[in-house]
Amino acid sequence: MTGPREDVPGSYCAACGAVVHRPLRSGPDGRPGATCPRCRSLERHRFLSLLLGVLSPELRDLDLVVEIAPSRQSTPLLERLGARRMVSLDAGYDARAVDALASIERLPLRDGSVDLLVCYHVLEHVPDDAAAMREIARVLSPRGLALLEVPIREGVETDEDLTATPEECLRRFGQRDHVRWYGDDIDERFSAAGLATMRVTPPALLGEAAVEWFRLMRHEVVWIARPGCGRVSPMLAGGAGSGLTAAFDAVLGELARTRDQLGRARARNERLAAQRDALRVRLAQRASVEEPRVITRLRRVARL
Repeated sequence: MTGPREDVPGSYCAACGAVVHRPLRSGPDGRPGATCPRCRSLERHRFLSLLLGVLSPELRDLDLVVEIAPSRQSTPLLERLGARRMVSLDAGYDARAVDALASIERLPLRDGSVDLLVCYHVLEHVPDDAAAMREIARVLSPRGLALLEVPIREGVETDEDLTATPEECLRRFGQRDHVRWYGDDIDERFSAAGLATMRVTPPALLGEAAVEWFRLMRHEVVWIARPGCGRVSPMLAGGAGSGLTAAFDAVLGELARTRDQLGRARARNERLAAQRDALRVRLAQRASVEEPRVITRLRRVARL
């Protein structure tokens, strides 16, 4: 697989489905090349779009989709799934629009009623994250999936402190309103709450070239979870891998065709510009030869 051609700049935003030729803007924390200038999606939104495409065989005929702490970039991606019902929930700490105010520690949903639950960057804020994880397991239907994302540090155990001051939270957990930074024991935490999980990352599933094409974050981790304990079933793991490959190949093929079209258009424009310049030179040369003859004729006519 080859990388992007340097003579045809641009990237592909999987969230808005467009080739973007303007530079991507900085992210909320100042990291470069994070925000799509068209739809303002971040890396996690673009990866979410790809994951939903990959998991589409598992996401057919959905009854209820639930999004915890929705964003204006992620909600349209979930709406495309065509579920019969879609509900957004949040605890109400900011002014985002939701269908209902509720704590993830006590979801106002029936047992086994949710076919897809998306919860990105929420659990690190929650005092009782074990209760929140149990609630996710409780509301998922037997066929249900949850897509979960939290900040994680590899090689250490989870660091948490519910009594820390906002300044201490900022120093230890990266934000004033975070109460923990997850570590290697997170899979055991999910399992203890009744969730079987599988980690997915952009490089592992897409490869390094795709990370560049789609402007993703190499170290991002998303957990695909189902009711149960341990790891998700091999059927889901294998299906996700093959589906992701097909989805990536389709998008990459479309991007390659677009880049080829741009390359041909540029070459055509360069040929037309060269022809135009050559015509100007010929006209100038002809004018330099014809002008004295015309002046001589005019003088002769004037003497008559």
